[in-house]
Amino acid sequence: REDVLAVIDALPPTLKGIRDRALLLVGFAGAFRRSELVGLNVEDAKFAPEGLILKLRRSKTDQEGEGRDIGIPFARSRACPVKGLRAWLDQASITSGPIFRGVAKGGRIQSSAMTSQSVALVVKHYAAKVGLDPKKFSGHSLRAGLITSAAKLGVSTYKIRQQSGHRSDAMLSRYIRDGELFVMNAAGAVL
Repeated sequence: REDVLAVIDALPPTLKGIRDRALLLVGFAGAFRRSELVGLNVEDAKFAPEGLILKLRRSKTDQEGEGRDIGIPFARSRACPVKGLRAWLDQASITSGPIFRGVAKGGRIQSSAMTSQSVALVVKHYAAKVGLDPKKFSGHSLRAGLITSAAKLGVSTYKIRQQSGHRSDAMLSRYIRDGELFVMNAAGAVL
């Protein structure tokens, strides 16, 4: 969470910066894989009074293509993924098709979706910009970051899995980074 907030504060007020803000915040809040993130279309997004509902039509763990809805609430902080996405769609005048698209020089919005690799490059670029080691970050960092941050705050594994789409706690635990070492630490409770 802290890394995402640092990056959000470093984004330029350009069209590309507005896109990257939405990309990073939605990717983090939805615990999306990078392929899922760039696969989202405007038709998959429904703005609601509580926030945003994104329809994930297909994912790595949903080979049958049943899809699932992911709720992204309005944030209480300056890093609101719902407002960020709305700003991107409005500024870019995107009303259908891929949500996350390339921005060419001069601010020209491309019609095709960004690539999965583009997500990784955006994450690494902004990590370096705020003084983090870009080698430690990837497109998958958004997904792992939300899972780790939620676990640190004591969110139940059921609710984390509901957001991430993991089918079991065993698979989920592989994503929770060492940030949980000090949460409900036995020595901390005793000493």
